[in-house]
This record gives sequence, C-alpha cells and structure tokens, in this order.
Amino acid sequence: MPVKVTVLNNGPLRIEGDFTICDAEGKEYGLAGRTLLSLCRCGHSQNRPFCDGSHARMGFQCKPEARDLPPKV
Repeated sequence: MPVKVTVLNNGPLRIEGDFTICDAEGKEYGLAGRTLLSLCRCGHSQNRPFCDGSHARMGFQCKPEARDLPPKV
C-alpha cells in the first residue's frame, strides 16, 4: 500500500501505509507496527510529533484545500 497523507480540517496530518518516522538525527520512532497515525499540526500536543487531540481543546482552525504547487525551479 502506498503511503497516503491526509490533511484533516482543523486537525492533524493523518498518515496511512507502510512508513517510518525519524527524528532530526535519523533515529526511528518505535511505532509498534502501526500503519495509521496522526501527526500534530497545531503545536499543542504533549506527545509531539504525534497528535493527542489538543487541537480540539485549543480551537485550532485550518481548512486547507488541495492545489498544485508551482513548477520546481
């Protein structure tokens, strides 16, 4: 299954598929076999980079719409 990232309205980034997540040093987070999880977008999670639902309590609002990026230069 290819990796799919969904930007949820007023919420996190949802990642589905076979993926790894690494810190800035390249060390992998232990995901315990998960193939679905959410990453924090609001910056308020106590479990960053993972979402803990804080966006709802903090009133985070963002409803991005898909668009094409400009050509790569």
